[in-house]
Amino acid sequence: MDIVLLNVVILIYLLVVGYLGYKGWKTTKCAEDYMVGGRKIHPFVMAMSYGATFISTAAIVGFGGIAGIYGMSLLWLPFLNIFIGVLIAFVFFGKRTRKMGHNLGALTFPELLSKRFESKFIQWFSGLLIFCAMPIYAAAVLIGAARFIETTLGISFEIALLVFSIIIAAYVVMGGLKGVMYTDAFQASIMFLGMLFLLYKTYSILGGVTSAHLEITNFTPLISGNLIEIGHLGLTSMPEFGSQLWWTIVSSIILGVGTGVLAQPQLVVRFMTVKSNRELNRAVLIGGIFIFVATGTSYVVGALSNAYFMNTEGILSIAATATETFPKGNVDSIIPLYINKAMPEWFIYVFLVSLLAAAMSTLSSQFHAQGTSIGRDVYETITGKKGGNSVHITRIGIIFAIVIAVVLGYVLPGGIIAKGTALFFGLCTAAFLPIYALGLFWKRTTKEGAISGLLSGTFSSIFCLVFLHKAEAVPLGISKMLFGREVLISSMPWPYVDPVLIAFPISFIVTILVSLLTKAPSKEHLDKCFKGI
Repeated sequence: MDIVLLNVVILIYLLVVGYLGYKGWKTTKCAEDYMVGGRKIHPFVMAMSYGATFISTAAIVGFGGIAGIYGMSLLWLPFLNIFIGVLIAFVFFGKRTRKMGHNLGALTFPELLSKRFESKFIQWFSGLLIFCAMPIYAAAVLIGAARFIETTLGISFEIALLVFSIIIAAYVVMGGLKGVMYTDAFQASIMFLGMLFLLYKTYSILGGVTSAHLEITNFTPLISGNLIEIGHLGLTSMPEFGSQLWWTIVSSIILGVGTGVLAQPQLVVRFMTVKSNRELNRAVLIGGIFIFVATGTSYVVGALSNAYFMNTEGILSIAATATETFPKGNVDSIIPLYINKAMPEWFIYVFLVSLLAAAMSTLSSQFHAQGTSIGRDVYETITGKKGGNSVHITRIGIIFAIVIAVVLGYVLPGGIIAKGTALFFGLCTAAFLPIYALGLFWKRTTKEGAISGLLSGTFSSIFCLVFLHKAEAVPLGISKMLFGREVLISSMPWPYVDPVLIAFPISFIVTILVSLLTKAPSKEHLDKCFKGI
């Protein structure tokens, strides 16, 4: 290990991040600056911040590791990420969100919903839900970064997790959203270049695109019998249609994460940081290219890592990660181990910074969203006190959010990164997406309909997680304790159908039905909401 080179790379990175965080702090003068960047963020900064917030260690380490086991079937996810997460999100949702947020003076996602439907309940309930549910996603991102630091620097996972969290806390608490977005744009640029080199170098090591893909295609007979039994057909094939693995990949990973991006509070608020639709139009191409490279590379490299380990050690990727702690291997260690084994030393240090950037950009936005949820959406709404004091409460909320994420990072099991991400995305889709989409595009949506949709989506999703979806129901053990069964419905495919496919339709239908049965919003309020839209 070249300690001098490593220290130089990390020092330069931290100095730039520190400067950008300081710049955000210096230009943050009011709550609007702290929460939506003063609504004057440059389109490049907005697009890269959006992409960096979305693409984290959960995507690179977590889902990249999943691709190391399940193969390139995950490449459908980048397609949805770009089509739904960028094109539809920016062009259709983003423009209306920006304008409506400006019309109503909304500074957070829950506040936008609250003012659209004239309901304080929606604001504080949504804020509380975000604060309580997001820590598992934040912990998953923290774990991804700490695992790479552990593998690269040879320090303990626990120390890596703690030190990394303290660094993030420093600039998120002080700089607000401006500090977060400035650092996001810088970090996303590092990520983009790092992922391009990683893809190029991987194909070079394996003899080119055709040779590499053909090699992992021929690994099908080597795949674990347990995976074959649940529908695995090879690293370059989709799983068997209707199998357990097919439902897991399609419903939880591809659809759950691919559509959940539309209702991510930390992403929606980005639309409210630019001053016009022109900035959003300019951001589409930037965001699309970035997400395509970042996600596509991690999934391809994850699958191709099998060829590298087979050529060098005679085993597949998951077997190469086996340790005393994880005798059967740890999916979260596949990408870190591959980088450290296959890449040149100088790139390992640069990629360490890229991965730190990915984690820091996402975590800073998550912690900022959690803090504003407590300060703006819960504290202000319940107490009626507005102004500077809520910024102090927001900063305290951010500190609590970081502490919770660190504690979860220590106690959650291995292989949790992708699962934790999919779980949070699915919950947001079920709880928020129906009322968010209908609130933007259907004027007839009522306060009562929105509240009913929010509650039905939230609690039907939780019910499915606790009693129906095997991945969560079995570890929780509540169904087993109450009913003597691991899941209430054991016949295929229900134990493997992601809760979002059940909870989202329920929430959507309930919102529409209750809206049709209740009094329509006043014309004056709708005119205010939809002015200029």
